[in-house]
Amino acid sequence: MTLRLYDTARKSVVEFAPGEEVSMYTCGITPYDATHIGHAFTFISYDILQRHLIDKGHTVKCVRNVTDVDDPLFAKARELGVHYLDLAAGEEARFDADMKALNALDVFSKPRASSAIPDIRGFIGMVLDRGFAYQSGDSVYFDVTKFGSFGSVSNYDNETMLRYAAERGGHLEDPHKRNQLDFVLWQPSAIDEPSWETMWGPGRPGWHIECSALALRELGTTIDLHGGGSDLIFPHHECERAQSEAATGELFVKHWMHVAMVFMDGTKMSKSLGNLEFVDRLRKVHDPRAIRLALIVNHYRHEWEWDSSAMPSAHARLSKWSQAKNGDGTAGLKDVRQALDDDLNVPAAISVLDAAVAAGHSISASATLLGINLDN
Repeated sequence: MTLRLYDTARKSVVEFAPGEEVSMYTCGITPYDATHIGHAFTFISYDILQRHLIDKGHTVKCVRNVTDVDDPLFAKARELGVHYLDLAAGEEARFDADMKALNALDVFSKPRASSAIPDIRGFIGMVLDRGFAYQSGDSVYFDVTKFGSFGSVSNYDNETMLRYAAERGGHLEDPHKRNQLDFVLWQPSAIDEPSWETMWGPGRPGWHIECSALALRELGTTIDLHGGGSDLIFPHHECERAQSEAATGELFVKHWMHVAMVFMDGTKMSKSLGNLEFVDRLRKVHDPRAIRLALIVNHYRHEWEWDSSAMPSAHARLSKWSQAKNGDGTAGLKDVRQALDDDLNVPAAISVLDAAVAAGHSISASATLLGINLDN
């Protein structure tokens, strides 16, 4: 079968048929706190995609950035009275440990935004030279009215874009903007924030430009698949696509893939609300394989609720899977692959393995396609 995945921009499940090498960019962490279940669900979903592509014979060049130049990181560092890079290094290490415990494959690279300042300066120059940006009030802004297809990733109407921009750091009332949806490419730094010299004045990059510059540097002009949590569709990915194509004149992303949000106590898991379950706490008391299972029983595109039943159910499934010994471990293998080809339908794949185990068959080889090692 051919792999089919939902494309956010096209609003449908479509064929995903890249070449032998797959270029993939997933928006990573802003390292100011521990990895919660919502984060883990996103990155493990992309890990399963990477595993499936490798199983289909591809090599995968996956880039997952670290946003170590951003408002939330600076705010947390101020609160704790530490240097922002020290905070970032510690939280990045904790994230890496969480991903290793959950048996996530290594990615091709994990570049930090702070490593890309020269790239960002050059990128902004390209956007300005092509007439898509303007300088105002010591900042540089992208002019969305100059980019006719702005909004085609999210497919949101103007009212919805304005609402999400207001909720997600868009600073709609910035008096230096020509239009409310214009977004910053370069901005002055606060006195305790890092600052770099440019021809537009000292300061630091905006949030969106960091990923564009890193994607271009690490993967080239056009990438096969770009992803992240669904909360990044707008404004982040919408703006990222606009500025990238404005700078290069080429298609930025062939396929947009987004992972749904995880809820707890009826509300989306959020650091601002504090309704969180952290991976590093869970793995102190639970088998990490069970944590992974508790995540992947949910389809990547469907919102779901984390509750107290998740871990007992996952442990029970892991125990049954581990006890099945008959056969060579490949029971259900073909059907698992078919389920993954069908928009990465991991819940269907798990049902196949449950049925194989119920019939007494070992699934040790088949379970590895989902990143579950039953030989531990």
